[in-house]
Amino acid sequence: MEVFIVAYLSLFITGFIAATLFPASSELLLLTLLQQSYQPLLLWLAATTGNTLGSCVNWWLGIQLRRFQHKSWFPVSEKQLARAERLFLRYGRWSLLLSWLPVVGDPLTMVAGVLKVPFPIFLLLVTLGKGLRYGILILLAMSFF
Repeated sequence: MEVFIVAYLSLFITGFIAATLFPASSELLLLTLLQQSYQPLLLWLAATTGNTLGSCVNWWLGIQLRRFQHKSWFPVSEKQLARAERLFLRYGRWSLLLSWLPVVGDPLTMVAGVLKVPFPIFLLLVTLGKGLRYGILILLAMSFF
């Protein structure tokens, strides 16, 4: 029983880390656990919840970002920040449905914080996008296993 809990918890943690700005991928672990006959619904729940909560950290960091914008160590230039804001505003809040995408998804969730997207809307759109991604991945994998 403990092995099962560790597996789901590992997927949750991996999903969480993968959604932050740290490079990681939860898909490989998800597929491995799925192939080992773990419960698809619980795998979906662990991955989606961890990944969504990791994006919530990015949103919170985005909210805090403006406070440090004028520090010399700040890693993002005014120009980069303005460009990210323009792109986000161009496509709107609905772009958060694509927060699962590699490379652009994590910064997208941070920019949502910078632009103060209301948290309930952020949470709904990000959860939908990430949940759909993991759901489709599981369904596709189950058709091959």
